[in-house]
Amino acid sequence: MNYKDLPKCPIETTLKMLGCKWKVLIIRDLLTGTKRFNELKKSVKGITQKVLTAKLRELEELELLHREVYPQTPPKVEYTLTDIGYSMLPVLDALKDWGKDYKKYIRLVEKHRIKE
Repeated sequence: MNYKDLPKCPIETTLKMLGCKWKVLIIRDLLTGTKRFNELKKSVKGITQKVLTAKLRELEELELLHREVYPQTPPKVEYTLTDIGYSMLPVLDALKDWGKDYKKYIRLVEKHRIKE
């Protein structure tokens, strides 16, 4: 990614890095440490192998994760967040907090509707 390709708006830049729920969930799972492909496949529920491969490549291209290939048979590949990838932690924490608050709000709205 080149600087000139980034949007002027910082929020749009962040959204461009994350892009979709799959990237966010991959980053979430890599925040706890290095993972192999199959570990990510199991932890990111609902993702297909093809999509996981594509999103891992995109995250690597964005320099948010590092892909380490070990020359052995069968091949061993591990994925680790880079320092800039780990810097997404506060963003994901904010998303988590907002999601919790929204769920509480919806629960209260539903309880209020039932009483009416």
